[in-house]
Amino acid sequence: MNYYSASMAQLIEQFAKLPGIGRKTAQRLAFYVIGMSNQDVQCLAEAIVNAKKGVRYCKICTNLTDREICNICGDKRRDPMIICVVEDPRDVVAMEKTKEFKGHYHVLHGAISPLEGIGPEDIKIKELLTRLSNDKVEEVIVATNPNIEGEATAMYISKLLKPMGIRVTRIAHGIPVGGDLEYADQITLAKALEGRREM
Repeated sequence: MNYYSASMAQLIEQFAKLPGIGRKTAQRLAFYVIGMSNQDVQCLAEAIVNAKKGVRYCKICTNLTDREICNICGDKRRDPMIICVVEDPRDVVAMEKTKEFKGHYHVLHGAISPLEGIGPEDIKIKELLTRLSNDKVEEVIVATNPNIEGEATAMYISKLLKPMGIRVTRIAHGIPVGGDLEYADQITLAKALEGRREM
């Protein structure tokens, strides 16, 4: 038995399609939207439609932007000789929050995952190679996630770039600040040992 009107049920179904949104959260969101003013609902709907229509890939780094070239690629104060390769636009935001990296980015929009049928041709590796053949780059920092897919992607990129004479580095992985060794898994501890440096 359906307890909701057809339009309410449809709204709940649409919210439930979003990642990380379960049925109960979808219901809460739907009830919240129904309780909003008509003007606020209109603004929300317009924001979604405008974002979908206006957001595209930066023609240089493939990050999401509403212009031809994103703000980072267009910033003359940044160092174009260093490119940080990340899997997802959200990773750019995470890196930028550190305020440590002053180079450029390249967003892959995924990682190599044979189990899910995602190969190198399904992510933005070809665009990275085109970019590197056109621009003078000294270092590529591979900042893919420290999981099987991220490691496979990092290794693949490294093998492609080494013959080009470009320095390829990988971000360090290991024990998080504030973490206890006894709670770290074997792979994390092994990565921490590999990435050790002189004091």
